[in-house]
Amino acid sequence: KRRKRSVKGVRILTSHCAPRYCFGEMNFYNTVTVNCTLFTVPPHIRLGSASMPQLCLLFPTEASRLLIGQHFCTVRNIAPPVASFLPLRAQHAKRKIDAFLLIRYQKTWLDCTAQKLTLSQHVFPSVGYDLPWECKGEGWEYPSTFAPPLQVAIEASDGASDYGNKFGEPVLSGFARSFGMRLANGERREWIKPIMFSGGLGSIEDIHVKKEAPEPGMEVVKIGGPVYRIGVGGGAASSVQVQGDNSSDRDLGAVQRGDAEMEQKMNRALRACLERSGRNPICSIHDQGAGGNGNVLKELSEPAGAVIYCSRFKKGDPTLSVLELWGAEYQESNALLLQPSDRSFLERVCQREKCPVDFVGNITGDGKIVLIHDEGGSGDEADSGRRPVDLQLEWVLGKMPQKEFKMESLALNHQTLSLPAGLTVKDALHRVLRLPAVASKRYLTNKVDRSVTGLVAQQQCVGPLHTPLADVAVVALSPFSLEGAATAIGEQPIKGLVCPAAGARMAVGEALTNLVFARVTELKDVKCSGNWMWAAKLPGEGACLWEACQAMCAVMGQLGVAIDGGKDSLSMAARVGKETVKAPGALVISAYAVCPDITATVTPDLEDPDGKGVLLWVPLSPGLHRLGGSALAQCYSQLGDCSPDLDQPELLTACFNTTQKLIHDRLLSAGHDISDGGLLTCLLEMAFAGNRGIDSLNVEELGLVLEVSQSDLETVCQRYSDAGVQCLHIGRTCGFGPEAMIRVRVDGKEVLRELLPDLRAMWEDTSFQLERLQANELCIKQEEEGLSKRTQPYFKLTFNPSEMPTISQPGITRVAVVREEGSNGDREMSVSLYMAGFEVWDVTMQDLCTGSLTLDPFKAVVFVGGFSYADVLGSAKGWAATVAYNPKAKAEFDRFRQREDTVSLGVCNGCQLLTLLGWVGESEEGVESEVVLSHNKSGRFESRFVSVGIQDSPSIWLRGMEGSALGVWVAHGEGLVQFCSSRAQDLIISGGLAPLRYLDDQGHPTEEYPLNPNGSPQGIAGLCSRDGRHLAMMPHPERCTLTWQWPWAPRDFRPSLTPSPWLHMFKNAASWCSNQE
Repeated sequence: KRRKRSVKGVRILTSHCAPRYCFGEMNFYNTVTVNCTLFTVPPHIRLGSASMPQLCLLFPTEASRLLIGQHFCTVRNIAPPVASFLPLRAQHAKRKIDAFLLIRYQKTWLDCTAQKLTLSQHVFPSVGYDLPWECKGEGWEYPSTFAPPLQVAIEASDGASDYGNKFGEPVLSGFARSFGMRLANGERREWIKPIMFSGGLGSIEDIHVKKEAPEPGMEVVKIGGPVYRIGVGGGAASSVQVQGDNSSDRDLGAVQRGDAEMEQKMNRALRACLERSGRNPICSIHDQGAGGNGNVLKELSEPAGAVIYCSRFKKGDPTLSVLELWGAEYQESNALLLQPSDRSFLERVCQREKCPVDFVGNITGDGKIVLIHDEGGSGDEADSGRRPVDLQLEWVLGKMPQKEFKMESLALNHQTLSLPAGLTVKDALHRVLRLPAVASKRYLTNKVDRSVTGLVAQQQCVGPLHTPLADVAVVALSPFSLEGAATAIGEQPIKGLVCPAAGARMAVGEALTNLVFARVTELKDVKCSGNWMWAAKLPGEGACLWEACQAMCAVMGQLGVAIDGGKDSLSMAARVGKETVKAPGALVISAYAVCPDITATVTPDLEDPDGKGVLLWVPLSPGLHRLGGSALAQCYSQLGDCSPDLDQPELLTACFNTTQKLIHDRLLSAGHDISDGGLLTCLLEMAFAGNRGIDSLNVEELGLVLEVSQSDLETVCQRYSDAGVQCLHIGRTCGFGPEAMIRVRVDGKEVLRELLPDLRAMWEDTSFQLERLQANELCIKQEEEGLSKRTQPYFKLTFNPSEMPTISQPGITRVAVVREEGSNGDREMSVSLYMAGFEVWDVTMQDLCTGSLTLDPFKAVVFVGGFSYADVLGSAKGWAATVAYNPKAKAEFDRFRQREDTVSLGVCNGCQLLTLLGWVGESEEGVESEVVLSHNKSGRFESRFVSVGIQDSPSIWLRGMEGSALGVWVAHGEGLVQFCSSRAQDLIISGGLAPLRYLDDQGHPTEEYPLNPNGSPQGIAGLCSRDGRHLAMMPHPERCTLTWQWPWAPRDFRPSLTPSPWLHMFKNAASWCSNQE
């Protein structure tokens, strides 16, 4: 026994961090779970060691062998010893096979005993496909200290999506690009060091714009997360000339980690200060970034100076040194100045929001920044140990001498583009439509919340099939106004490799040709953030950066737009063996402007108005057909020597202003900018989004494609002509759905004739390949097959939304919008309830747990969505535990539920809470809830706009809405309804206690993905109690109570959306409650 180890329950997972691994000639992408195993391991092999043996599964029935190396998996020791490999996040359909488990150690097959095993194998047969222009093999290695590109594409986007979801802010726009090529001079250019770009758009009242100057006696406050050993030296580590020259420990220590829930708590505390009636207590505020406390506290206190005490900081790690406390760039932390009289207010706010706050020092007025290590000392000695920082601020923040840089230009010597002889349009499309910069971005948009806040008027997805193609994002400033803001992005780094100046001008041009499709005040009101990512410290690159910057400034001056902010990362190079690999120099322009009417936005999906849609091309470089740096060139492993450019800024100005007037007059039914992939790709994308055919070569010059009705054709063309802008009639919209055709003719010769679904499948292919690596294979396959046959969602209205239930005394009935730490969606819920006639109260669980508030005055309680306690215990489990184990909270909930004059609603996370509390899901009188909600069948968070049908039920909330089918947002990761027994499911269905169902395109309850985003049986989207007072639903009706919040609706259905049918639901509750007074 001492010489043998038995290992049970081995889980084996192949890596999904690289495109392909092979054994012999067979590619494999399998997840294998070994059940009920027993085998022995020789004593000299220790599980979990660095020399972990390889495990091999031999499948006699399939005559194939899968070899799993130690670098593909994680092994850890568990008592009794278990080899435990990282589990796949998704759940997959299983098929039983027989296999034998063998062990290989140091190239020798070991003589070990293995029983016959029964395994559950999950097969990914189509994952990992070659893109012929991507280089591989010798000379294309990736350093072990950097995440490989495929891992970055999936996990970096996962991180950004998860952060946005948990913070409660929507992700509304973006780009994705890949590149790897050896240039004519032999140097390798690739994003070994990748770009992960993010930006925000917000609003502020003018009374809060100007900061107050620091005055002696003001409190210096840190608000947000405690100090951790995170991001130590991050700013310096990310600014080295070539990434990889530092020690790995230093690089890893500099990495920052985010805590979205802490960010949200800090945001709520700051917002409470801004919305305080009377006076905002914040005198000045500054975010913590590069340099940590050592930078933010200096800048906040300049020029007055401050004394800061180490002992007053909350530390997440007690072993932190003073240096680490002063320099760590831990996130979710802000610094602010406060008058001492406002200290108690801020403390109360932060206690309510469970947000840490530290009063770390005071403004002194002596112009020095002093860090005191031991607050209990005498206070006068200048001991460096007690005062590790004692600096005059003007030494570090005053008039510092400017740096001088000497830069030399290097000849680029690009080769002329040479495309294959006999290249057909279809062959070119077969490549271009699969290029990540061109292909569908569903793999990015489906997993991130795009509707939270209820202020989203335009996000990425458009048309009946929710296709990710929008050029511009639009948000409302308030739910009670149609004013808002629009933002769009432009970036053209590959064209910048050919000509840095042209790449910069094209980035500006792309941003504006994207922004133009939202109505903005004026072109001169457009402001931009410019972000530079460049290997500027390496030979030749500084000169390229200077050239690009000069070109950008010049063209912005001609256009009348301006840069008002931005950042840079000037160390975009990595060490790969003995080679230095530079990333393409990138300029990202984020343009934004005030939007006077958020409903006047034109999207790319073709609508074929009145069956007579006409396609127009508005070229901004007429007569030019340059292909340098284009998607087509990249797909044939070339750059070319002449790239598209913004040659006539005055033409772009005229085009922008004319298009804006056409949008104001509602003369455009669809529009899209010409960018990566060129004119034909632009037309195809519009067809994909509208699910319509076109009847109409591949250049990427700036320009627009528009769809107008036949009756408006002459007017539109004349307006462009009057402005001196070309507008060419190039085709028409024709056909709809799976049978729609794409026809393209050049000089009368047909060069393309394909079914719309076939071309769309090419465009979606790259996205679905990436989807298979992060979600359930069967779900992805179902969505892929479904797109080829879909038409549009089923909508139906059985009531008149303008005829709302009457409320005897509007604004009298109180509703508590209850939220927990990590909840979001409360503000849009409050708006919907307020519009319905409730008096809305914001109630935190902290209010109920401390007894500072009771539910007795409330007739309705609404539990909102989000990620209570970041879902670390599972969705709503921490919230439910708070209710169950806090005596005061439990008493409040029990008393409220027992009252017969009350109603409740739980949405998303609130729905999960109500099922855990047992307020819904009881199949029979006196029986506890027999329903649980678990992870979506797709295995991931789902953000979709789906159709739900409203069934007959006792629900008070849904009275008069039965038989309707309405579009609604969903955004959740755990919405799969599971019953304790089939009998319970039958009783709940037959009893009308499942009043909401996900519908297919024919209006039938469905389990098909993604029409049913979580896989719930019989399409169940919500449950109600037997008396109809309590309703739990996973969809978000509170994000659909205003018509502009709907991302799409059939053209003939839109007149019915004034007001939104979902408002009826909240009016029902308000009417019922007012009658209980």
